[in-house]
Amino acid sequence: MFEYLNGYIVDINPKYIVLDVSGVGYLVYVSDPYRYEVDLDNKRKVYVHQVVTDSFQMIYGFYSKTDKTIFEKLINVSGIGPKSALAILVRNDHRELLNAINTENVTFLTKFPGVGKKTAKQIILDLKGKLDDIYPNQFSNEKSGDTSTPANEVNAELKDALDALVALGYTKANVEKVKLVLVKEAKMTTDEYLSAGLKILM
Repeated sequence: MFEYLNGYIVDINPKYIVLDVSGVGYLVYVSDPYRYEVDLDNKRKVYVHQVVTDSFQMIYGFYSKTDKTIFEKLINVSGIGPKSALAILVRNDHRELLNAINTENVTFLTKFPGVGKKTAKQIILDLKGKLDDIYPNQFSNEKSGDTSTPANEVNAELKDALDALVALGYTKANVEKVKLVLVKEAKMTTDEYLSAGLKILM
C-alpha cells in the first residue's frame, strides 16, 4: 500500500491528475484537481490511498495527510464510497464538516452529492467525536486580478470548475444555477470558482 507518490504533475482533468513518477504516469483521482498545477520542473508529493479489487485498481490522492485521514474515516462509514468521500472533501477547510458531524447537523451533510438522510445519520453515528484531533489545514489562494467577466460568458477557468462540480456528482441543473451566479463575478482562478460554487451549493 502506498503512503504517497512524489513526482511531476503532467496533466489535470476534472476528475483526476496524472503524476509522473520516474517515467510512470499514475492516474490519481482527487477531490479538487485544480488545487494542483501542471509543473514539469518541480516534484509534488501527493498522499494516496489505493483501492484494489478483483476487477480494478484505483488510486485516490490528497493534498494533505489530514485530507487522507478524513477520507479513510469516511469510506469506513456504511453507504459512503470513495466518490462520495471525495465530494465531501472538496472544500479546502473541513471545520464546517467536522462541526456538522459533532453537532449532528443532518441538513448540512445531506447537501453533499450521494449523501441522503440515512447516510448522514450513519456518518454522525460512526464519526461523532472521533475527528476532534484533526485540525483542518488552511490554504491561501493568490487572488487574481479584478478583471470582470462579461455577462453569460464562461471563461476557461469557470468551465473547468463547472466540469469539476459535475464530476463530483452535482446535477447539471444545480451546476447551471452556479454558472448563472458566477458568470457575473470578477474573473477568478479555477480553484476559486470551484470554492465559490461549493458555497452556493451548500
